[in-house]
Amino acid sequence: MGDELALVGLECWGHHGVFEHERREGQRFVIDLVLGLDIAPAAGADDLSATADYGAVALAVKSAVERDPVDLIETLAERIATVCLTQDRVDWVRVTVHKPDAPIEATFTDVALTITRKAGSS
Repeated sequence: MGDELALVGLECWGHHGVFEHERREGQRFVIDLVLGLDIAPAAGADDLSATADYGAVALAVKSAVERDPVDLIETLAERIATVCLTQDRVDWVRVTVHKPDAPIEATFTDVALTITRKAGSS
């Protein structure tokens, strides 16, 4: 069992989706992350360089969401996982992509996809 660092509710604006209006107008995406890592070295040394910098992770993920539109949230989630796994000390990541304004002709609260990826896996 390892340690987990969570970043919840990162709001981003992206132009992802299969419909032309989604690409043109864009919409809100909300990202939740759980990073799996060993925090013991950072806690013992009280040193930011010995852990994942969640501020840097947040900015990298925001940038990943706000660039290059894709059709599917599945593709977007994989992109975000790849970004997170490039961070030093991150062993695994759980990414949830929320698309609360998805174009669905029904009343709903959210559409969300969650994936888990490990460092060194393809």
